[in-house]
Amino acid sequence: MPASQSRARARDRSNVLNRAEFLSLNQPPKGTPEPRGSGRKASGPSAQPPPAGDGARERRQSQQLPEEDCMQLNPSFKGIAFNSLLAIDICMSKRLGVCAGRAASWGSARSMVKLIGITGHGIPWIGGTILCLVKSSTLAGQEVLMNLLLALLLDIMTVAGVQKLIKRRGPFETSPSLLDYLTMDIYAFPAGHASRAAMVSKFFLSHLVLAVPLRILLVLWAFCVGLSRVMIGRHHITDVLSGFVIGYFQFRLVELVWMSSNTCQMLISVW
Repeated sequence: MPASQSRARARDRSNVLNRAEFLSLNQPPKGTPEPRGSGRKASGPSAQPPPAGDGARERRQSQQLPEEDCMQLNPSFKGIAFNSLLAIDICMSKRLGVCAGRAASWGSARSMVKLIGITGHGIPWIGGTILCLVKSSTLAGQEVLMNLLLALLLDIMTVAGVQKLIKRRGPFETSPSLLDYLTMDIYAFPAGHASRAAMVSKFFLSHLVLAVPLRILLVLWAFCVGLSRVMIGRHHITDVLSGFVIGYFQFRLVELVWMSSNTCQMLISVW
């Protein structure tokens, strides 16, 4: 015992932290609250440390986060850019929806703006094309009109299919009109009026001999039709732009499958 005590005292003397200038490092700072459950844990007879297996299992579960949670916590650059562009599109579309209702800033001009949009509707164009086809007496005119009718039907089916697939709503709560239900133009993306206006204007520019002022008016008409759909709150800006792109590709597709005069005459005779 004396030998062990002497060794302990020698060890304490050799410890640097036992010097007077370092004694404050060994003492807890004043005002430090004692942990609340320390006494209870020490005195409780039934207090037992949690099993090591449970802690390891919890750590594994916390590390194995679901994939959707990881995407939300660490969004990709593409996701951030897409959400930012979508927010800008919605904000700008709401600002341009000045005729979305009677109480809007341009509510008094809503009827006129809707009339501009009706000029790009599918029902008037299909009915007018069939009427001109019946009245036409030249083979060249019937060929152009038959291919125009094919393009209009292709436009209605394409827009209706994409809208049914995407099911995007407009920036405002506006109900479709009766003509929209007839052509299945119920949802916002893509804008059917815009695609039809772009396709028809490109079709006329390619197959009709028009003066320069008429060509400019035709392009302005297509632009005004798309803008009118945004002003009445029916479509977003991206819906109209997508409609213009789809209309152009529809025109290119009709050019690729262009029906000859003999084919048109055979279809007309069958009809």
